[in-house]
Amino acid sequence: MPDDVKILHSFPQKIREILNIWIPLADGSRLSARMWLPADAETHPVPAILDYVPYRKRDATSIRDSRLHPYFAGHGYAAVRVDMRGSGDSDGVLYDEYLKLEHDDALEVIDWISKQPWCTGKVGMMGNSWGGFNSLQVAARRPPALKAIITSCSTDDRYADDIHYMGGCLLNDNMKWGANMFSHNSRPPDPEIAGPRWREMWLERLAGSGLWIGEWLKHQRRDGFWKHGSVCENYADIECAVFAVGGWADGYSNAIPRLMENLKCPKIAWIGQWSHQYPHDAAPGPAVGFLQEAVRWWDHWLKDKDTGMMKEPAIRCFIQDYTPPIAKPAAVAGRFVPEPSWPPPSVSMQRFYLNRDGLLAKAGAEAPIKILSGLTPGHYGRWCPHGLGPDMPTDQRELDGNALVFDSLPLPDRIEMLGAPVLDLDVECDKPDAMLCVRLGDVTPDGRVSRATYGLLNLTHRDSHEFPTKLVPGKRYRVQVKLNDFGQAFEAGHKIRVSISTSYWPIAWPSPANATVTVRAGVSSIEFPVRREQRADTKLKPLPPPERPAPLAVQVIEKGFEMREIKRDIETGRIESHVQENGGTIQFDDTGWTMRACQDQYYSILPHDPISARAETAWSVRFSRGPWSAETRTRTVMTATATHFRINATLDAYEGEGRIFAKSWNLEIPRDHV
Repeated sequence: MPDDVKILHSFPQKIREILNIWIPLADGSRLSARMWLPADAETHPVPAILDYVPYRKRDATSIRDSRLHPYFAGHGYAAVRVDMRGSGDSDGVLYDEYLKLEHDDALEVIDWISKQPWCTGKVGMMGNSWGGFNSLQVAARRPPALKAIITSCSTDDRYADDIHYMGGCLLNDNMKWGANMFSHNSRPPDPEIAGPRWREMWLERLAGSGLWIGEWLKHQRRDGFWKHGSVCENYADIECAVFAVGGWADGYSNAIPRLMENLKCPKIAWIGQWSHQYPHDAAPGPAVGFLQEAVRWWDHWLKDKDTGMMKEPAIRCFIQDYTPPIAKPAAVAGRFVPEPSWPPPSVSMQRFYLNRDGLLAKAGAEAPIKILSGLTPGHYGRWCPHGLGPDMPTDQRELDGNALVFDSLPLPDRIEMLGAPVLDLDVECDKPDAMLCVRLGDVTPDGRVSRATYGLLNLTHRDSHEFPTKLVPGKRYRVQVKLNDFGQAFEAGHKIRVSISTSYWPIAWPSPANATVTVRAGVSSIEFPVRREQRADTKLKPLPPPERPAPLAVQVIEKGFEMREIKRDIETGRIESHVQENGGTIQFDDTGWTMRACQDQYYSILPHDPISARAETAWSVRFSRGPWSAETRTRTVMTATATHFRINATLDAYEGEGRIFAKSWNLEIPRDHV
């Protein structure tokens, strides 16, 4: 978390906090909510802000919530943090992400909030990640009381830009995320809140929630399963005002440009250098005063105050200066620039050709170059960094030794890029299935290489994610690889590098067989989104420094940590990546609730055998209060043959020292052009 944040201990209005309030639903179920609101809200009603996620308000998000919602309450809003059906202390079972039932419940919650005596009838909705997703999705349902949303680190397209697939390639985060929710969904409600039914509720979840990754793997192309909840299917569904926030280091860097290009409702956006966090808490720094600006947003749309926010530039983008390639940078240098719309009018696409002798402005002679990358992993970073551990990509030189590389000449002048580079390739392949990874690198005069952006393409998805087709070995194809949107400056004397490989393990699952791809230099090219400096750049009002409420009081019984290591067996060649995310043990002072959580991830592979790929995630989570305790242990293992994916999983739950539930899964799912 940022060190320069200002901690506030008082606000313009006194706050009353309600640790639990029940929201009734039409089917008789109840959702559990935590509320912060002005002390006099019952006599002086205020607008409300809904945060609606499945991450357990009682423990998993309670510290984050304490750094967010009291701020809004102190500035004249009722902040309502709701555990979704089947999560935390709420009734029911959570069967999957972004289901219609989730949205239906949200409509009831918004209606209920709007009719409370402490509410003026106007409601906003906000969230980071899942809460950012469903803010967009619920906005598309147009509940009458919902006037505006803030969506942070989210997506408009659940297939093309989510944690499951990228460019039609299967991400390992799909398995990791499935394992995370496998653990989350198995956790018990707090008996102090749920009452005598807590054990019955827990057993219902253990038996009913299921293994979500099995369903996700049945949908390996962009079918109706993924179209549901993808607001890009019809942007016009969203009519309320949208404030979209995210960062280039986040896994969801592409959604904000599309939202700003396609939404017709009132809208503004920030894209910083941050990872998967709110901007007042985000890393790498510098963090900014998101909460102050969020209040200005809510004041405009929920209190009808002219805060001037909608008169400012529609889009604020960070242009990052050169940053050394380290796994956990505290901060990066750069500046925000204003843009009135997307695509930015300040940007023009400039074409460079992939020639045998490098990346040049003019096409050279046509020359076929073959590439068959080994499956050797390096430290690519995470697909979706959170900035909490060493999860950013490091020096790319080792990885470039396993790739086809095209370097520009040293740049005579500094240039800035803003947007998505697009690679136009002339390729052929010796197998019916193959993938490409394209990385854009910033090469310093002393040879260090930072990854600026990257993109993946499953070549069977070259024409469509919905209707993939096998390659014909030996046939030439023209394919496009669109890299992630980014904003970065390349300094004079640096080189721009395009690196092409046929694998990106452990970010993405490998193709079913080793495939040699032939790239034809001279007739392949890349377009860069080059930005011209604007007079308005120097006039952009800076964002305020970060401030937030004092965090929830906790006792750290055992300090947490995050660890990443790569082991190589010299005899067999097998390489194993191990990630441990240990949350430590903490006790929450306000409830006496103690939580200990730890997960281990293992990714292993032989350098030249894609069928040897193996991914495993194991979670253990323990809760206690006084003599009472409960624990869940989950384990998910994924392997594959040339024709099928295989999932083996186990779930064990304990009350005290006695095991009260155990279940195992063994799934085999056909590979479908992946």
